[in-house]
Amino acid sequence: MRRTRIACALVFGFIALASTAAQKNQPQLRTVRGTVVDKQDNPVSAAVVYLENRKTKVIRTLITDDQGLYRFSGLDPNVDFEIHAELNGDVSSNRTISTFDARNEIVMTLKLDKKKGDE
Repeated sequence: MRRTRIACALVFGFIALASTAAQKNQPQLRTVRGTVVDKQDNPVSAAVVYLENRKTKVIRTLITDDQGLYRFSGLDPNVDFEIHAELNGDVSSNRTISTFDARNEIVMTLKLDKKKGDE
């Protein structure tokens, strides 16, 4: 009985070590968050934020909250992304989230300072 307990403890210990080692080898997922603001730097609610995966061309969107905040999480660190915001014909500049940026949490302010089509 005692040998069984020791064997089980060893097996669980090896599983825990292998799991920890596997997690270290996997890249940490990233988050990009920030605020959408107007030309006067006031937060803008209900703006649409577009996040494009440059590898797959898949676009994710969300709408800013009452304080103009947005947040995308679970982003692959091995892929470049492009992000911009729009509201009522006003747009922000396109910004790139590069694989060369090693941060796990990226904070970006998107300023609605152009008219759509003037980019």
